[in-house]
Amino acid sequence: MGLADAAGLAAGVLLDRVFADPRRFHPVAGFGRAAAALERRWYAPSRRAGARHTAVAVGVPVLGALAAQRLTRGRPVARFALVAGCTWAVLGGASLRREAGALAASLEDGHLDAARRRLPHLCGRDPSGLGPDELSRATVESVAENTSDAVVAPLWWGAVAGLPGLVGYRAVNTLDAMIGHRSPRYERFGTAAARLDDAANLGPARLTAALTALVAPSVGGSARGAVRAWLRYGHRHPSPNSGQCEAAAAGALDLRLGGANVYAGRVEERPVLGDGRAPDVGDIRRATRLAGAIEAAALVAAVGFALRRRSVGAGARSAR
Repeated sequence: MGLADAAGLAAGVLLDRVFADPRRFHPVAGFGRAAAALERRWYAPSRRAGARHTAVAVGVPVLGALAAQRLTRGRPVARFALVAGCTWAVLGGASLRREAGALAASLEDGHLDAARRRLPHLCGRDPSGLGPDELSRATVESVAENTSDAVVAPLWWGAVAGLPGLVGYRAVNTLDAMIGHRSPRYERFGTAAARLDDAANLGPARLTAALTALVAPSVGGSARGAVRAWLRYGHRHPSPNSGQCEAAAAGALDLRLGGANVYAGRVEERPVLGDGRAPDVGDIRRATRLAGAIEAAALVAAVGFALRRRSVGAGARSAR
């Protein structure tokens, strides 16, 4: 079924580019509501409770996807439609780029308050005290990081594991966004979700950095700068994955990212990534073009891997 999977991945990316995320009745939002209801039922401030919550919240959707994959075996049209729909549901590239573009437009028009209101759609920083340059930095960093989470990682897992990969990755990443942060409530309960998300993104984050270097020249960036910044700065970020993407983007666009970030009154000092200048509003547009090119390259890689998986599987069956 590799051909149906590959075609479904491509169709899902196209659907995301055309329709983006619906404002209501999004499947991922439905998963979030179900996970929140489950949390209310059995929350306890312990790692064991968090691990149980993570296992159920991720395991149930994955089992459903496994069943759907089995039911569509030998039915290529149904498999294509299912993969296309799931790919569209789990991708967020178009919405990410549109939100970043809308924030850039607000800054270009001099509407600072409107830009501040838009930032929470992209990241969790407190925008109230941010000026145009800091809003630009936050947006460029969010686009760089979330291009991996919202685009490359879902395609990676869809190519590697089909429907369970698509559904499982989005469940893991969504759960991490809900409970995987450091706060009094989730410091222990969210540990399993955070660690699982880190593991799920180890490969995709580094693929994102490599693709950033590959496509940088197509948007006027520097492949050499991307690789140099990736290797020099990628490991300095407190996240094992985010720094890979952000450092590569900084090098590709000749920028300097990092600095003090404010989250609900808590200040976190992030390491400097890159040797260039500080971002301005024009760099948001450059970052979104780079993200679009990364998505196209990631799709080519995912489709190629899915087709190769099909040919390897066919060869193994013929050998028997």
